[in-house]
Amino acid sequence: MRLKRQLPNVSELKNLMRFEAPNLDRRAARLAEAADVWDLRKIAKRRTPKAAFDYVDGAARDEVSYRESRDFFRDVRLMPNVLNGANDISLSTEIAGEPAALPFGIAPTGFTRFMHAEGEDAGSQAARDAGIPFTLSTMGTRSVEEVAASQGNSGRRWFQLYLWKDHSACQELIERAAANGYDTLVVTVDTPVAGQRLRDTRNGMRIPPRLTAGTVFDAAWRPEWWFNFLTTDPVTFASLTSTTGTLGELVNTMFDPGLNFEDLAWIRKQWTGKLFVKGIVNPEDARKVIDLGADGIVVSSHGGRQLDRVVNTLQALEAVRAEVGPDVEIIYDSGIMSGVDIAIALSLGADFVLIGRAYLYGLMAGGKEGVDRVIELLAEEFKNTLQLLGVKKIEDLSRQHVVTPWEPGALAFGEGRNTPVE
Repeated sequence: MRLKRQLPNVSELKNLMRFEAPNLDRRAARLAEAADVWDLRKIAKRRTPKAAFDYVDGAARDEVSYRESRDFFRDVRLMPNVLNGANDISLSTEIAGEPAALPFGIAPTGFTRFMHAEGEDAGSQAARDAGIPFTLSTMGTRSVEEVAASQGNSGRRWFQLYLWKDHSACQELIERAAANGYDTLVVTVDTPVAGQRLRDTRNGMRIPPRLTAGTVFDAAWRPEWWFNFLTTDPVTFASLTSTTGTLGELVNTMFDPGLNFEDLAWIRKQWTGKLFVKGIVNPEDARKVIDLGADGIVVSSHGGRQLDRVVNTLQALEAVRAEVGPDVEIIYDSGIMSGVDIAIALSLGADFVLIGRAYLYGLMAGGKEGVDRVIELLAEEFKNTLQLLGVKKIEDLSRQHVVTPWEPGALAFGEGRNTPVE
């Protein structure tokens, strides 16, 4: 049948031709175009020198654990309940004794101001504005006092602690955190020595950064990063007494490779607030730290950045929950890149999750506005997932909403396992 043609209706054509004025704020424009965290990663890679980007993007040795964490998330399938909708979906929850507007917070990260000059200031302020916790790392580039001042009185602050060989210095740091309003201590126990991060070795990653011909050439293509680096205060590990060398050199010099359960008991005596132990994947270890007085557990493989080929953290999450029972708070950390990932982790037993790489991709893509965009995207994706699952509130997420590839009788998933990396 031939088309019957007519002249265009001018009034209808006029309604279609509505051109938006160009956005002169280029940062806002590029962030608005990002549809998910992977888009922000692409922006971050364009705008950040290779050494800094690879520090965030990389993992230990062959990076098997990191890739597998993404593969397992992709292999989980969701089981929705239809005709169970709700007009109002609450995304708020409670963790470590206080409310959080969303079921995720910002994980502790080191070298942060090397990724973007706004560093912890951007992360802590974005977390404050979103009503979620921000965790400052012992390897952070702002001190406990500086982050407290940056957040003001309305933000919620956690402090992540590595045990040092010098226990008196460690105790002083704990006391400073308490004095500056940090309500939760997160003790990381999977780093008695530094993991072998080969990308960092090949890139010569160190503090302070060394300006070689290669790094200058690489940074020259990222003028905003270069300008910020040269015109702001030097990047140092604000909580360390020594701030010169590679990350591995600093960790192996200052941290205690003999860290044991007695040390954890000592830390428990020093800290009167909530205490979570981060880096647990073994259910037996989970039981031991709870018996020693920890208030909760962070199931984590350090994002695959310590021991490569460690057991998968999603499987570990379910096993740890079975061991400690329903009343112990569990936070999941490793590989979270979407709101769907958050829903999966909560369904498998987590009460809360932390975002590390996702947060830093947003930071590198656009400073505080980039972190705001990450939080916005994850919140939107999570809410959409709840609605499509037929879940009215976070507490209703359960094991029945997920089908995992490791459970008996599960369908064989895993087609197209390649995580987008470009």
